[in-house]
Parts: sequence; C-alpha cells; structure tokens
Amino acid sequence: MIEIEQIDHIGIRVTQRETALAFYGVLGFQLSDEPDFDSVAIIKNPAGVELNLILNGVDTLEGKNILMDLPVKHPGITHVALRVNDIVQAMKTLQEHQIPITQGPVTFGDGQVSIFFRDPDRNTIELRADMSTQKALDIPGLVFYDPKA
Repeated sequence: MIEIEQIDHIGIRVTQRETALAFYGVLGFQLSDEPDFDSVAIIKNPAGVELNLILNGVDTLEGKNILMDLPVKHPGITHVALRVNDIVQAMKTLQEHQIPITQGPVTFGDGQVSIFFRDPDRNTIELRADMSTQKALDIPGLVFYDPKA
C-alpha cells in the first residue's frame, strides 16, 4: 500500500491565462510561480492550497464540459471540492463577482453544505462548509441534495 499524506496540488487545464488568474483570484489564489519550461501557472492561496493552471487548453466543445455537460458520462475527475469556513460569505463573494452558482446550497445530510459553480472553462468547483459553524436557517435557499438536479 502507498501511504498518501495529503493532496499536494490539483492541475486544472484552462484556455485563457488572464481570465483564469482573475477568476481564481476571486477564490483567494495568487500567482506563485510560472516556470519558463512548461505551460503552467502555479497559484496558491494564503492557506497554502496549490492549483496548477495548465495553460494549453483548447475548447473543442463550444463551452461544454465533457465530464459534466454531455449525456454520455465519460470517466474522469468531475470536480474539485474546496473547504471554506463560511458558505454564506462565499455565496455573497461569488454574487459580487457575477459568478453564478450552478447548484446549491445543498446538504447531503452529513452536516455539510455545498455550493457548485463553474470556472471560465466550465470546470466544476465545489465549496463545502461545516454546517455546525452556521445555522441552517442562515443559509438562504438551502435544500437537500437531489442527484437529478
């Protein structure tokens, strides 16, 4: 068995460097490194979470995400889930930056609350918080997760 200690970073393929940097900047990520030998922008947030923006994406599906938006369900990583401490504040920040929430807020009955949204390349991002830090009544629009939604 290989003993995994933690996730080191997540690679996300994007089509437009500046657009992606601005979007992930709203989530608190800043450019950390951009090596001249590879098409990657390494971004980190203040907590040390690292994303590698792979800068060679080409949109061949007219803005659709092959894993999420097509009827045929291809194998692959469908989304990245990031932990936040205040889901209501996260929702307000997304709204202030005109980033639409595509699903949620939802609970899975496990004491957590999630919202889902897309980056400019239609990659799905989930923000997830512990509901014990907030009263469920304070989370506008909270519903139980419906897998058909």
